[in-house]
Amino acid sequence: MEKRHRIFIAINLPEDIKKKLAIYQKKWPDLPAKWTPKDNLHITLEFLGDLTDVEIGEVCKIVNEVAKRHKNFDIVLNKVLYGPPNPPSRKASDGRGKMPPRMVWVEGEKSDELLDLKNDLQECLLEKVSYRPEAGRGFATHITLARILEWEFRKIEPEERPEINEEIDYNIPVESIEVMESELHRGGPVYTILESHELGI
Repeated sequence: MEKRHRIFIAINLPEDIKKKLAIYQKKWPDLPAKWTPKDNLHITLEFLGDLTDVEIGEVCKIVNEVAKRHKNFDIVLNKVLYGPPNPPSRKASDGRGKMPPRMVWVEGEKSDELLDLKNDLQECLLEKVSYRPEAGRGFATHITLARILEWEFRKIEPEERPEINEEIDYNIPVESIEVMESELHRGGPVYTILESHELGI
């Protein structure tokens, strides 16, 4: 059986931004959550799932072509909060109130350049690669800082749950996009850059 690789397209963060964001992991020590290692922090553009070597080669070609069509731009990160936002209709499985948050994430300002890049990528990838784009809400610029341990979180009385709503102002220059592989290990996923493609100047 042909080996497959877990692949996604991402924007990686400058080291200084990773260090600043990692500080927030120490701010809520009692929060039941699995925190993302500093080196794994990124913005996912498209998750493709398990691909063959041939499909990965096709993906790298497509990403290179798409990158050349887009100019460098900046992303402004402005909040650390629980995410994703719950629609009013989304109730907990026990029927009581809203679902607990699934993550602690960093939110960014809406970026037309980022949305154009993501849409271009998705359109071109879907022509050549069989995968299921993530459904649901419109794309939100975000970085996953932690994944909430739902059952542990439910045990905390609502008024005792830490409030997470921090205003920040970090600027990320986007000059390239990366084809990444995620390998699952006992200590958690390890991400490797397979190819990096510079945006058109």
